[in-house]
Amino acid sequence: MTGKKKLTVWVAIELTAVLALVWAGAARAETIAVDDRVMVRESDLQRPHRGMTMQAVQAKFGAPATRHEAVGEPPISRWDYQGYAVFFEKDRVIHTVVDPAS
Repeated sequence: MTGKKKLTVWVAIELTAVLALVWAGAARAETIAVDDRVMVRESDLQRPHRGMTMQAVQAKFGAPATRHEAVGEPPISRWDYQGYAVFFEKDRVIHTVVDPAS
């Protein structure tokens, strides 16, 4: 196996492990990025949860600081709030990522 293929396999394994932790984690866990690595830590930070609509997010958390246009198929968009970013597939939350500096 070449070096590039080994790296690809390790990245896939790490991503799978992170996703397993996220799905199995408690409702109060947050996903953070530190030095280009993804980590999960416990948090009491109020933020949108999976499945909420864009309308419900805006009603509960207010207008985002920045809205990024949808890209790809299915369309994925991002709203940035102070301390976290919310990712949507079509009009539903699929994930919230907390800024490690917050």
